[in-house]
Amino acid sequence: MKFTPSKLNAFMFFKLPSAYWCGVRVKNISQEECSVTVKHRWFNQNPFKSMYFAVQAMAAEFTTGALVMYQIKESGANISMLVANNKATFTKKATGRITFTCKQGDNIKETIQKAVQTKEGQTIWVTSIGTNEKGEQVSEMLFEWTIKVRN
Repeated sequence: MKFTPSKLNAFMFFKLPSAYWCGVRVKNISQEECSVTVKHRWFNQNPFKSMYFAVQAMAAEFTTGALVMYQIKESGANISMLVANNKATFTKKATGRITFTCKQGDNIKETIQKAVQTKEGQTIWVTSIGTNEKGEQVSEMLFEWTIKVRN
């Protein structure tokens, strides 16, 4: 699969339908960075009139996971990936359109290269920052990805 926003959104529709129906959409992907947006709506809100934390987590995780998938494809190796842990900090109510961005593609690439060279599983903490339309940070999500070369 070529990594374009439209191909990743189609992938999301079939493989992560709950994220798709909540409005999560890929806007940009490159070797170094991935950006995803999601708009606060009735369907994805919490009782406090802001975006439900799990919707934010879906969007944030997708930015990190798409970069891991991108770098795995670039490596040409047969590699498995899985989230082992996550941490989140919420700093402001998430209303309007929220953009999540991860800019750690190079770090992910290095971790994958190390896994391929050593044949040992590796882990990496990757961060996605959520900002509102004013550019204010609403949340920061960290995901610990495990990467292992398959035999």
